[in-house]
Amino acid sequence: MVHDSADVPPGPASLDSVQVRFDEQRLISDAGLLLTATLADRLGIEELVNESVWLGYRVAGAALPGRKVMSLLHGMVAGADSIDDMDVLRAGSTGLILGHRVMAPSTLGTFLRAFSFGHVRQLDRVLDVTLARAWEAGAGPGEGPLVIDLDSFIGEGYGYEKQGAGYGYTHKLGYHPIIAARADTGEVLHIRNRKGKANTQRGAERFVDELLARVRRAGHTGLIVLRADSGFENHKLMRTLDRQGVEFSIGVKQTKTIKALIDEIPEPDWIGVPDYPASGEAQIAETKLGTWRLVVRRTRLIGAQAELWPEWRYHCLVTNRTVPILIADVDHRDPASIELTIRDLKDQALAHFPSGRFAANSAWTVIAALAHNLARWTTLIGLPTAPVQTAHARRRHLLTIPGRLTRTSRQWTLRLPARWPWRTDFTTVLDAIRTLPTLA
Repeated sequence: MVHDSADVPPGPASLDSVQVRFDEQRLISDAGLLLTATLADRLGIEELVNESVWLGYRVAGAALPGRKVMSLLHGMVAGADSIDDMDVLRAGSTGLILGHRVMAPSTLGTFLRAFSFGHVRQLDRVLDVTLARAWEAGAGPGEGPLVIDLDSFIGEGYGYEKQGAGYGYTHKLGYHPIIAARADTGEVLHIRNRKGKANTQRGAERFVDELLARVRRAGHTGLIVLRADSGFENHKLMRTLDRQGVEFSIGVKQTKTIKALIDEIPEPDWIGVPDYPASGEAQIAETKLGTWRLVVRRTRLIGAQAELWPEWRYHCLVTNRTVPILIADVDHRDPASIELTIRDLKDQALAHFPSGRFAANSAWTVIAALAHNLARWTTLIGLPTAPVQTAHARRRHLLTIPGRLTRTSRQWTLRLPARWPWRTDFTTVLDAIRTLPTLA
């Protein structure tokens, strides 16, 4: 694109001649936060927090919980991964486009340290109700199947005074949250922080019960499909899912029982997997594990590289689905999408757990999930046909835009850079969100 030189003022003769002053009161570093702030207002998040979170009388940091959670939310959406980073919202006029007063980092730290496990459960209700409101506003899965991925991850911590941090299977110090995400959009449907030494399955049954109740309350009446790796292999959980009419696909470990079942599969029953790389070979077959289908996939190298991997390697899953075996296998191997959600969370607030107190870090985890969802819903509602963006791309395109807030004749105007490459997306999203009714 060629621009008229008259539109662009001449630059300085030398970069060394540019003077720097931090004195402009009307500048905004992340003007795109107007989008998430407007959506948060439509969803009534601040009022919802005020109704749900009660830290008690005469407790330091207990006042105005809604305003404090909103300050944390917007800081996280802007990329903050520590409490001190929240101070970016107080630069220039940024606070004027958020719809609330921005609280100081020291105040936010005091607020988080006031949480107990019960107060974190109050924040869970905020995530629950906000999910229902967002789906009502147009971000929901509709009448089609809702595919949910279940996983856990290690959130690294630093320092020896992190309450509850420990060394898990990765031998890294940190926490071990459990998470459930919507496969097609990456929304966090449920999340809970756990101690670093927690087993993968710890609390999984109750977590899944709460998860299913949550998506039903949010308005989904169609089919639910739950996918998980072998870390969540639990026959009691599978029976519970069966009773509730939930389809599942869960990996299983190769125990003696599973190996014996694999050995009993007749050789003619193995089906070749199409479109597999020419350097290897893959086949699938199925048998029964109780009343469920045991789908087995085996792979090996062929040709010049065969000596590196000459024997069959087996990978198994248990499912109650009735879809064809090839579809069951392909669908089960798709849950790598939840890894992208975990990557985005670690690219934002969950890069660190800022407090030395376990409950404070648990509250931080739930708020981080809510911030992640708020950003996702912004583009899901505003750009419903666009591909799902990573957190980094969304910040670059729509949020971290420098702006200047002006006022003339009682009219406020947010002036953004001319020729911004994604200006059409920005205005489309803002117009779509502004048409939403207030759902509080």
